[in-house]
Amino acid sequence: MSVVLPIISDTGAPKGNIELTVDVFGCQFNEPLVHQVVVSQLAGWRAGTHAQKNRADVRGGGAKPWRQKGSGRARAGTIRSPLWRGGGVTFAAAPQDYSVKVNKKMYRGAMRSILSELIRQDRLIVLDTLDVETRKTKSFLNKTKQLQLESALVVTYSMSENLYLSSRNLFKFLVADVQEVEPTILIKFPKVLITQEALKKLESTLQ
Repeated sequence: MSVVLPIISDTGAPKGNIELTVDVFGCQFNEPLVHQVVVSQLAGWRAGTHAQKNRADVRGGGAKPWRQKGSGRARAGTIRSPLWRGGGVTFAAAPQDYSVKVNKKMYRGAMRSILSELIRQDRLIVLDTLDVETRKTKSFLNKTKQLQLESALVVTYSMSENLYLSSRNLFKFLVADVQEVEPTILIKFPKVLITQEALKKLESTLQ
């Protein structure tokens, strides 16, 4: 068995069909797996560079501000106590690595699950080819209007300079090479536009 999807041109005209393997594009949606992989990616993108100083890190405060007894004031051992102005932070933040390990089998399983669900929801559109004549944003918008799209992820096998320059200022669209496709951006947009050459490349990678 195979999954058959229609192919259209960049003007919306039908251009035949493409057959895809069920093992990649006919999987059940595994929500816990997809959630785990997406969360691990978002966690890995965190810089983790937040840092504060505790009482040991703040400069100064080595001398006891006044003697322990007899002054009538509360005892104090350092002017860098968290209770003092200019002192350290009680529970100071420290740099840390938030990345979570996800093995290749889980990652590929999540990709197959997302792609299969996109097909079931009619959110995956296969194009014959896609390119623009000029590097103007208007050229790219004319293509999307012909395809009746307001927001989409566009995946190509190899991105031309014109396609990149004409789409980079549009926050509702993202154009990416097939090597850059990952779960987080696949679920971000309401539609995914992909050329048949890029789709075959993705299929061979996930098998």
